[in-house]
Formats: sequence, structure tokens, C-alpha cells
Amino acid sequence: MASKNVETLRAAHESWNKRDFAGVVRNAAEGLLYTDTARGLNLNSRDKFREWTEAWAKAFSDGKITNPEYIDAGDIVVARFTVEGTNDGPLGSLKRTGRKMSLPFCEICHFDKQGRPISGTCYYDQYTLLTQLGHIQPLAAAA
Repeated sequence: MASKNVETLRAAHESWNKRDFAGVVRNAAEGLLYTDTARGLNLNSRDKFREWTEAWAKAFSDGKITNPEYIDAGDIVVARFTVEGTNDGPLGSLKRTGRKMSLPFCEICHFDKQGRPISGTCYYDQYTLLTQLGHIQPLAAAA
């Protein structure tokens, strides 16, 4: 049986898939600190994190977290999953392309004694994302 912390993170991911943004942050600490390493974003509150998750959903209205795997390490949970979707809205300053993406993510979340996420970091390959969306061309193979 999965721990409470794993279930809390799983529920947040399921809430994002349903576009229930209140559910995404329902159990998070008010002072949640979260880092999107690929984009160099440091979010310093539960509200900023919610805005970040909403922005991803606007960029990929059909986006889904798929094939999640959760690794329980006590007060830390590591999640590996794939995000798939069609870019039908702006992604930051980038215009929509209508192209599909499928991108592996790794997320590491730290929980307090009450089982609330207090910090998190996500890792993904921005080069692959921008290539899939057609914003940059893949590097040519070496001859």
C-alpha cells in the first residue's frame, strides 16, 4: 500500500488531469516552494504553483500525466511520468504550434510532518519539448 505522501502527490496529478486546480494545491503548504529547473522558474507560494499548473494546461488543453511511477522515500516522494498533449495555447512567450508533445518528467517533492508538500522540483528536457513543438530544429547528426 502506498504511503500518505505518495497518495497526496498522486491525487494532485489526478487533479491536474481533471483540470481541478484547487485539487492540485489542496494539500500543499501555503509557503510551498517549487522549482521548474528547465525554465529556471522559482515559485514561492501555493498560489504561484497553481498559476504555473494552469499555464501548462492552457498551453496543452488536452495534456495528461500518463504512466506515473511513485517512489516513496519517507518525507520525499520521487515521481516519474510522461506528459502528453497538443500545444493549442501559448507556452510562456511562445505561440501555439498545434503540434503534439510527449515528454518525460521527474518530480521530487518534500513533505512536512503533516503530510503537506512544502517543496518540489521538476526536471524535464526543454530541448526535446521545443524540438517536438517545432520552435527549434534538431541538431544534425554527425557525419
